[in-house]
Amino acid sequence: MFLSLVFVYTSCSNKSEYQKLVDSELATNVRQDSLFLGISLQMESKAFFGHCWELNKQGVLTNGVANQVKYDVSDNFNHDASMYFYPKFVEGKIFEMPMEFQYDNWALWNEELSVDNLMEEVKGLLEDWYGEGFIKVVNEDASKSVWVKVDGNRRIRVYRKSVSAVAVVFTDLIQLKTMNEEES
Repeated sequence: MFLSLVFVYTSCSNKSEYQKLVDSELATNVRQDSLFLGISLQMESKAFFGHCWELNKQGVLTNGVANQVKYDVSDNFNHDASMYFYPKFVEGKIFEMPMEFQYDNWALWNEELSVDNLMEEVKGLLEDWYGEGFIKVVNEDASKSVWVKVDGNRRIRVYRKSVSAVAVVFTDLIQLKTMNEEES
C-alpha cells in the first residue's frame, strides 16, 4: 500500500508544467470552442463550408493553396501577411484547426520578414484574440519549442513550421482524450 502511494505521489509530482495546465483546465469542465471568424470547434462540416462560402462571397476569405482557405491578416501585422487554414474533422465535426501564417513578401534576405518577427506578431495577435497565458514548452534536448495556451478544452499551439512560416494548431482536448481512450 505504501509503495503504491509513493508511486502515485511521484507520478503526480513529475508532471510537467504543461501537463498540469492541461489537467487543471480539463478539470474545469469549461468548453471554449470559439476559434475565429465565427468558426468553432465541434462545428459541423456542412456548417463550416457554408459559413466559409458566405465569407468568400463577402471578400473576407479567398482560396489558398492545396485546398486551404486564405485570410488576409495584414491589418494586424507590421507587413502584409496571410493566414491559411483548413480543419480536421472527426465524425463530421471540427476537431482540430491547423493554421499557417506567412508574410506575403517573405524573402530569405529580408530580416524584417524573418520567421522570428512573424512568430512575435502571431503570438501578439493570438493574445489579442484569446488573452495572455501562453507558456513555452521545450523538448528534452531543447532543440524545439512550442508556445501553448489551454482554455478549458481548447488548446492552442504555436511553433515555427519553416524558415518562412509559423504554425498554429487549435485542438479540442476533450475529443483528443476520447480518441486516445478509444485507441487504448
